[in-house]
Amino acid sequence: MNKVKWTNKDFDVFEIEGLEQRMDALSTVVRPKFQILGEKFSSYFSARTGNEFFPHVAKHARRTINPPKDSWVAFAPYKRGYKSLPHFQIGLWNTHLFIIVAIIYEAPQKSQMAARLLDNIDIFNQLPDDFIISGDHMSQDAISLKIGREEMLEKLLIRLKDVKKGEFLVGRHISREEAVNLSSDQFLQLTEETFEALLPIYNIITGK
Repeated sequence: MNKVKWTNKDFDVFEIEGLEQRMDALSTVVRPKFQILGEKFSSYFSARTGNEFFPHVAKHARRTINPPKDSWVAFAPYKRGYKSLPHFQIGLWNTHLFIIVAIIYEAPQKSQMAARLLDNIDIFNQLPDDFIISGDHMSQDAISLKIGREEMLEKLLIRLKDVKKGEFLVGRHISREEAVNLSSDQFLQLTEETFEALLPIYNIITGK
């Protein structure tokens, strides 16, 4: 497999002015790395879950004015899309890299998914303290799980269950500075460790 090594050039893409210019840079600089990761981790999830997973590299095709502030490759067991399903992601903002599992507002069964997580909320105690939680996939801000386990976790899950626009993301944020200092092997190991920790969460979300 081709290896992925993150550089400042990857993160700088999101500081390029203009839609066309940023999209061009995404296509040439970042997207090839997402395609490599897509091939690697779709096979990984297929093997770990017993369901065939497919990679979905963000195309940002609907954008006509505002350039994308982040980009990603998502993984889900459906070839035609991922947004209606719980899904894994590896992606970038200009400030950090993220490795997460997400339920976003387009998931039609998110209330049932939230209820299962609430019924098994102690599963989050097994996650490392450096993990984060968030209720908005459009925001780069997140809450440290070390602090948020008691203060915010239940609130976010209740909002996911009861509010139409409710969302829930959990995983790891890696600062830009840390990401560019990781070797390709270190990044691969950290990503696999993160997904291994998130798979029990995913299994509860999907009712396995």
